[in-house]
Amino acid sequence: MADDAVLITNRGEIACRIATTCRRMGLPTVAVYSEADAGAMHVAAADRAEPVGPAQPRQSYLSIPALIEAARRSGARMVHPGYGFLSENPDFAQACAEAGLLFIGPSPEAIRAMGGKAAAKAVARRAGVAAVPGYDGEDQSEARLLAEAEAIGFPVLIKAVAGGGGRGMRAVAEAAGFPAALAAARREAGAFGDDRVLVEKLVPRARHIEVQILADSHGTVLHLGERDCTLQRRNQKLVEESPAPGVGDALREELGRRAAALARAVGYVGAGTVEFVAEAGPAPRADRIWFIEMNTRLQVEHPVTEMVTGLDLVEWQIRVARGERLPWRQEDIRLGGHAVEARLCAEDPARGFLPSPGRLAELVLPEPAPGLRIDTGVRQGDTLTPFYDPMIAKVIAHGASRAEALAKLAVALEGCSGRGVALNAAFLAAALRSPAMRAAEMDTHFLERARAGLLAGDAAA
Repeated sequence: MADDAVLITNRGEIACRIATTCRRMGLPTVAVYSEADAGAMHVAAADRAEPVGPAQPRQSYLSIPALIEAARRSGARMVHPGYGFLSENPDFAQACAEAGLLFIGPSPEAIRAMGGKAAAKAVARRAGVAAVPGYDGEDQSEARLLAEAEAIGFPVLIKAVAGGGGRGMRAVAEAAGFPAALAAARREAGAFGDDRVLVEKLVPRARHIEVQILADSHGTVLHLGERDCTLQRRNQKLVEESPAPGVGDALREELGRRAAALARAVGYVGAGTVEFVAEAGPAPRADRIWFIEMNTRLQVEHPVTEMVTGLDLVEWQIRVARGERLPWRQEDIRLGGHAVEARLCAEDPARGFLPSPGRLAELVLPEPAPGLRIDTGVRQGDTLTPFYDPMIAKVIAHGASRAEALAKLAVALEGCSGRGVALNAAFLAAALRSPAMRAAEMDTHFLERARAGLLAGDAAA
């Protein structure tokens, strides 16, 4: 295969999305697949495919030797990790370099510096960026962690140092509940190969705001606006939008300055996201927004940034990895209109968002159209297994205003249907139409509080 072939070490929607950009750029692609994914959509989307092991992720998509061997067999010279799996694993980035492969992402050193929450907070302190008050020290004894939590003041949040996707996180309201929450967080943290945790002050009513950055190897660091990712369930995002409601030009520049300072502090190259927590309210204040972590990879929600900037982030990940310069200055970046994304998942909101694996006997998705984008990695007839994330598609709408984008997305979700698995489409549409969402008065626990009313079609939820 050609020397510029890209091995996509992921599956599902993101593997298909990466393949689309590679095809437009004239780059051959190689998919990898587990035994459960032999007939998957992302396999068909690539020019070639290589098996990497059994269905269990640890023996396939998380196996560094299997992925490096797939690159060797296929002749691919570049590796795109997508998101999740090994995308933020510095050992994988290092293994690619040692095998003579170009890793489409930041350096192993940058991933180590920012991929762990404790290390990232240390970088933030050195860069003068305010972080959420907390403890991230080496003493991981229960007694020390509890003492630090009491010093911080309850409620607190226990977070896995190496965690992601909402896993390894537990909110604790009082000291009596701390030991059990710590044990649960550590059990989940073990899945990341690191059971260390940190303790942070919990902002009871919070918004989640993040800044997309893009940096090249020639010293240019750009921020591409911010996203609001406040609508969540189980600390995992379900709806994301850009720009964030209530964030004006001055606050956007301030958050962008903070994000760029962190990226420069570690010599970051590629696409990345700097995440902040803000006190809930329709108009966030700069002095009430704190850094929490950096994701050293492409985010699930990157399409909303693409729709308001007109940039293809995967294309520019590839270009800067190959040493190209970013051709813009910060003042060249403009946000046009408003974009909102919803994660259509095989899950049942009525049963606590329990995943709903099974055969997708029927799947109806809206047709892509101007201002409406559908990113998916499954087809009608596919079987959704319990081994992987239950997301079926990302439905993204763009409008001249936030109200227009919300309404367009709600209509699109109401046009989604399926048989064989439960879908969260109607629930998401109800959330988008709720007064709290329209007024930007949501917080990270809104969906859990309003779930019953949204399921019942209560317009006041």
